[in-house]
Amino acid sequence: MKLIVQPDDGLTPILQALKRAKRSIDIVIFRFDRLEIAKALQAAVARGVVVRALVAHTNSGGEKKLRKLEQVLLATGCTIARSADDLPRYHAKFLIVDDQLFVIGFNYTKLDIEKSRSFGLVTRDPKLVREALSLFEADRTRQPYSATHDRLVVSPENAREVLTGFIRHARRQLLIYDAKITDKLLNRVLHDRARAGVEIRVLGKLDKAPALAHCRRLGDLRLHVRAIVRDGKQAFIGSQSLRKLELDGRREVGLITTDPRIARKIAAVFESDWAHAKGDKPPEPAVTSPAAAAK
Repeated sequence: MKLIVQPDDGLTPILQALKRAKRSIDIVIFRFDRLEIAKALQAAVARGVVVRALVAHTNSGGEKKLRKLEQVLLATGCTIARSADDLPRYHAKFLIVDDQLFVIGFNYTKLDIEKSRSFGLVTRDPKLVREALSLFEADRTRQPYSATHDRLVVSPENAREVLTGFIRHARRQLLIYDAKITDKLLNRVLHDRARAGVEIRVLGKLDKAPALAHCRRLGDLRLHVRAIVRDGKQAFIGSQSLRKLELDGRREVGLITTDPRIARKIAAVFESDWAHAKGDKPPEPAVTSPAAAAK
């Protein structure tokens, strides 16, 4: 598994994969303004690669831009499908190139790639690739999807259950990137972990933050990532914040990695961002028992 860090890595990992594609490219798009990617898709079609794009039915920029995007992609020779409108937002961001899956937290835009903190995970795990293909095909053809892999985190199918378990099993530390955590149930889980002595630090905002949690605002970069590092050994990266609508009502996709090397790399970026972040609420001393509280 590989890690993409934005803005450090830029478009290079995506463009390299597109240029090396031999058989197929399946790309999910929410926002898009990078002509380099459109040209790479066009070149892939020209050399015989089957390219399919699934474009969100709407975003806050309006349908006009999305429909214009569809015309641009059609001109490259891509096969275009539009996500259904049964969910209020189709916000997933993933890419499958041959036998390689990219789950990313950023859009294919200049703002996200050059001026925002974000991450992506790249894997060749065949089970994860097959699961992502199953999701892509179901959404492309507007058919029901049933999640079968507990490391591919898909809202609204399994995200709440998987992320609740991921946080609940923290024993030492949780490092979280999230613009605003507001889900009541997950807030309670975070409070429980804090009371159990787990160090919790959030770059972003935690609604009703536990007294033991630190929260800071990202400094020089725009925050456009949802990521959690657990105990320095496992990590989650995805498009879903810990908010009710993003867990239960929209199409969001994330990935959990159990590779400690990747977790450590994300943690190192977090520590650097934390050092340059703004504001902090100092935690109260940890209280683990009535006896300790009395001392």
